[in-house]
Amino acid sequence: MKKLLKRSIIASAIAAVSLTSIAQAENTFTVVSWGGAYTKSQQRAYHEPWTEKTGTKFLHEDKAGTGLAGIRSQVEANNVTWDLVDMLEGDSMIACDEGLVEEINYDEILAAAPDGTAASKDFVGGMNGCFIPQIVYATVFAYNDELFTGKKPSTINDIFDLKSFPGKRALQKIPDGNLEWALMADGVAAKDVYDVLSTEEGIERAFKRLDTIKDSVVWWEAGAQPPQLLSDKEVSIASGYNGRFFGAQVTEKQPFTIIWDGQLAEIDGWAVPKGKLTPELKEYLKFATDTQRLADQSKFISYGPARNSSAAFVDKHADTGIDMKPHMPTNPENFKNPVIKNAEWWANNKDDMSERFNAWLAK
Repeated sequence: MKKLLKRSIIASAIAAVSLTSIAQAENTFTVVSWGGAYTKSQQRAYHEPWTEKTGTKFLHEDKAGTGLAGIRSQVEANNVTWDLVDMLEGDSMIACDEGLVEEINYDEILAAAPDGTAASKDFVGGMNGCFIPQIVYATVFAYNDELFTGKKPSTINDIFDLKSFPGKRALQKIPDGNLEWALMADGVAAKDVYDVLSTEEGIERAFKRLDTIKDSVVWWEAGAQPPQLLSDKEVSIASGYNGRFFGAQVTEKQPFTIIWDGQLAEIDGWAVPKGKLTPELKEYLKFATDTQRLADQSKFISYGPARNSSAAFVDKHADTGIDMKPHMPTNPENFKNPVIKNAEWWANNKDDMSERFNAWLAK
């Protein structure tokens, strides 16, 4: 009887270990991101290495554009199916305030820098308590070289100068960036745009400047559209994500030139929906946001890593061998006159500005 009991206990233990191993091997994270070259850079830099290391699989949903609304509806329905959501800093602030996402103890969860600097001191910004920065990216302007045989556009002022630089412009169908650039074109210094936008006169001034090019604008909503519009020569100048333009230049050999003046620099990162901060996800986040992994992402896309310690590890493009440092938004040559997007300002004013922007579009 004792022998049978002992065998039963051993068999149960073996079964438990086997079930645990199977569960670990079949562990799956559902990750929401932006799609395109950006999602591919995430897959190659840290999703695939983590799968190789642990067996964890990743399901990808390209729904980051509506990520905040998606998390809100899932939490309210008490049916959260997303494990990790890539979102902008401003949206993460809103999600945090509404209690939709997990609070993050940065130095407990995330890896220190190679020299021992705590994670909370190593990231470039955006650590609002619920947000884990990944990259610094920029919304910039680019033009098709073939449409400008003489003088080339190089400043925000040139975007609004239809006489000297003819052709249609492609702008994203949101107020973000467009209001800041309109004020810059109207003589406001980049560092002062949010002070001016915080006044009724400043808002009206921005819309009045946008009026001057409104009839020449093609509005885009998906990140893949601006490079395509430029390639098809439907527009001569387009706003878009610097990583998308880089991909078009490098992989598709498109004759595009980026205008870095007035780049709208912004931090993008992870947010964890309520109830999803499991031990397994903590381990993944520690790996995916360490110094080397964030530097590795820059091998696949021209976005700057969000850790100071990663800068020294930025190297060449994995597929073409191009030195990636000159293509980073944070490169000193590219960062001479940026607009640092004020995430808090937009979190507080987004609804009002969107309503006014849509009303302006409808006029």
